[in-house]
Amino acid sequence: MFHILKSTYLQPPDVVNQTRPAHLEWLKGEVAAGRIVLAGRLDDESGAILVTGDISADEAQDVVDRDPYTSAAVANYERLSFNGAFRAPGL
Repeated sequence: MFHILKSTYLQPPDVVNQTRPAHLEWLKGEVAAGRIVLAGRLDDESGAILVTGDISADEAQDVVDRDPYTSAAVANYERLSFNGAFRAPGL
């Protein structure tokens, strides 16, 4: 199962940016582990989108729970799950 994780920032940008270095380090680890395959901020900077690899719903929730943005309460996530029946080679 693949998941779209849509974050919404709950705090002003200056507060979010205080946690951003820890979030980016965490994100690098998730990408290296294959749990996140694509991530980036929304154009309006109100949040971000993370696309997971082929992981379970429980694993996706664990990804969200371990994000420093979650523990600092500067963002929350909405999860949309799909079966990824049509994939580019390598996914």
